[in-house]
Amino acid sequence: MNATPPAASGRAHTSGTPATSGTPAPLRLGTRRSALAMAQSGQIADAVRRVTGRPVELVEITTHGDVSREDLAQIGGTGVFATALREALLRGEIDFAVHSLKDLPTGQPEDLVLAALPTREDPRDALIARDGLTFAELPPGARIGTGSPRRTSQLRAWARSLGLRIETVPIRGNVDTRIGYVRSGELDAVVLAAAGLTRLGRLDEATEILDADHILPAPGQGALAVECAAANAALAAQLAELDDPYTRVAVTAERSLLAALEAGCSAPVGALADLLGDGQAVTEMRLRGVVGTTDGSSLVQLSITGPVPAAPGEEAAQLMGHELAAEMLAKGAAGLMGERAH
Repeated sequence: MNATPPAASGRAHTSGTPATSGTPAPLRLGTRRSALAMAQSGQIADAVRRVTGRPVELVEITTHGDVSREDLAQIGGTGVFATALREALLRGEIDFAVHSLKDLPTGQPEDLVLAALPTREDPRDALIARDGLTFAELPPGARIGTGSPRRTSQLRAWARSLGLRIETVPIRGNVDTRIGYVRSGELDAVVLAAAGLTRLGRLDEATEILDADHILPAPGQGALAVECAAANAALAAQLAELDDPYTRVAVTAERSLLAALEAGCSAPVGALADLLGDGQAVTEMRLRGVVGTTDGSSLVQLSITGPVPAAPGEEAAQLMGHELAAEMLAKGAAGLMGERAH
């Protein structure tokens, strides 16, 4: 089961050593090929080696989202990044996969399990602007690059509240490509996830971390998902040692909100669950959600607060997400999202 498979088209093996007598076979970790995905997967691989005592090798997999230059919303949303990894899992070509949680559709396949949601990085968005500018300091007509309808909607609404005129420019590509648009002067700024910059060791290039009071992140942003076959119960149990219960509760609430809105992961929906406490213990969770038109002219933004769900906690967190979604739909959220994904 765990022997290294022959190299397949579009896949390469980049770490780990062949099994020898007395050495356990390496676990095969499926990852996208981008620098960010490789950095994320490398961090998880180190943790898995510690908890399992087994070598881990990275198996690079090219996804449709990586090779297509089409707009993500046109090719199925960010879920297109997960499909190839999940197919490799089901074929037994890899033992587990690492995803950016915000890229996963909210529906979980029965034959796969999210064995671990490790401690989340900063979920907020980051601005990288020319001349060290913050968002409020951008010049009139500033061109801001983002491929996210969620960011587009909230950036335009925030600009309107400041009396600032901006132009959002759709972009795709890896972190270097996106930052390159600013360095070359083609754009005044780009918006990226702070967590990705942190994992690449490049957070110092951000000129502002965007406060969630202005820009709510994507549901699950900043969190990683470690997924394996449900049938591999022994591996799932080992991977579960990497799970952070607070991260799981928070992102479950956020993703339940997204699911209850019947919106896909490329919809203009932002959500963030904050765990609140008295300095000694976490006692409450506040879930905020936003849906807006892409021009930022209309937003539905609401929040609810309740006790932190006790372990296992997922059902209560799901109910919180559903409750907030119902309130947002009652305020007209569906009409702001355009075509809803079913």
